Amino acid sequence: MMKNTEVLVLLEKYREKKCSEHELAFLNRWYENRDVNGIATLNETEFKEDLLYIAEGLPLYTPVIHQLPVDNEVPVVHKRRLWSQIRPVAAAAVLLIGVLLYLYSPYFGKQSGSAQLIALKVPAHQQRQLTLADGSTIWINAGSKVSYPKQFDGKTREVYLSGEAYFDIKQDPSKPFIIHTGKVRTTVLGTAFNIKEDPGSDRITVTVTQGKVSVANGKELLGIVTPNQQISFNTRNNTYALANVNAQKAIEWQKKDLYFDDISFADAVAILEQRFKVKISFENKKISACRFTGRALTGEDLDQILKVICSFNNASYQTQADGGILIKGEGCEN
Repeated sequence: MMKNTEVLVLLEKYREKKCSEHELAFLNRWYENRDVNGIATLNETEFKEDLLYIAEGLPLYTPVIHQLPVDNEVPVVHKRRLWSQIRPVAAAAVLLIGVLLYLYSPYFGKQSGSAQLIALKVPAHQQRQLTLADGSTIWINAGSKVSYPKQFDGKTREVYLSGEAYFDIKQDPSKPFIIHTGKVRTTVLGTAFNIKEDPGSDRITVTVTQGKVSVANGKELLGIVTPNQQISFNTRNNTYALANVNAQKAIEWQKKDLYFDDISFADAVAILEQRFKVKISFENKKISACRFTGRALTGEDLDQILKVICSFNNASYQTQADGGILIKGEGCEN
């Protein structure tokens, strides 16, 4: 019977594309014998991530894990990152799919309906704003991906990030918010901060603008980060450093050109409210559903941007006495 440690070693080798034909056959025999008792006792987070990380690179797994177009909320199982240039033999593909489905099913039962995640990948040269079910907001930078559940049904609120994003988390002391970024786990109760994963330098940074967050590598606490502090973790040698910084510089990427790609008027308004710190409302709710595509250049003021957007959507706007902006109009044509 194959030892659990041997299985884990081979799974890791498979993930790194280093398995020989003999080792693949060894894994196949293990799967056929359903020798899973020890594996099922792994740390739950590590268990899920390891199996999914392996499975996502398999061509035959495409019907379960696939890349979503932006703004399409189709439930998928979370995947950590995409492998490149993987050509496993068909038997190994079937093997790992079976391992995933056979072993991972108990954990789906524990998630109270929240196991399925929605993956949002932002194209290059664009940014996206995402509002979660709890009211928390995420600004996702170009080329980044966030995976999240439709609802937070468990005792925690957990999302997965690959790339860079700025988080503004709604306070809920009874349900901590956890962001998984590679090896790093960031836990908060309610705060605002930026996380950046930089594969080119094997570095993950967490920069806090408001509140307080704890940052960990597995079970090891790396540090508690407060406003205008940044913790930097090197994923290659597992070292880290905590430093005082100007947190606003870490989120300047939010202030670049705005790209509106088949976006609703309501979503565009949410982005403008954040950028210009102003309240914008609709006189006619039908207008909020109108969709359009456009681009606002850095340096353009709010009036310039609103004039263009309103022209797209058969609408107008006026500034209220309290400084807020009211959008008027009959709405777009269907």
